[in-house]
Amino acid sequence: MTAQDWVQKLDMKPHPEGGFYKETYRSVGSIPVEGLPATYGSERSYATGIYFLLDGENFSALHRLKQDEMWHFYAGSRLLVHLIDSTGNYNQIQLGPDVDAGEVFQAVVPGGSYFGSEVQDKSSFALVGCTVSPGFDFRDFEMPSAEELLAQYPEHESVIRRMTRH
Repeated sequence: MTAQDWVQKLDMKPHPEGGFYKETYRSVGSIPVEGLPATYGSERSYATGIYFLLDGENFSALHRLKQDEMWHFYAGSRLLVHLIDSTGNYNQIQLGPDVDAGEVFQAVVPGGSYFGSEVQDKSSFALVGCTVSPGFDFRDFEMPSAEELLAQYPEHESVIRRMTRH
């Protein structure tokens, strides 16, 4: 199937960071604000899950969540997840089906890290899933400009300029 086939079959819509998504799970229960760090300000679902599709002509811009996000590979080709952690260290996760080449089926992006992704094979796509706990809420989503990130992490200029929206 093509990327567009998946988008249609899974009823996905455009995501602000790039790519397409479909929320597939939101827990019925929620964590009261008293049970969360003060930075949340209101209750959150226990957990959420989405399908996320990125084609080779697009990228997921560097962004940050308060929560950990677990990624799961489903179909397509290798997805490179670029990560700048809360201490400023850069890392790259290779999400994909070729374990012998160092790819992994699952990976966790720690909360507070800036991260974005791109399909390595620009003629292909990657279909993945993302699980967030406490559950995702757009109030926890931050997508800074290149200038904001460069002020904090000038040593990562090349990835910041390539992985931010202008």
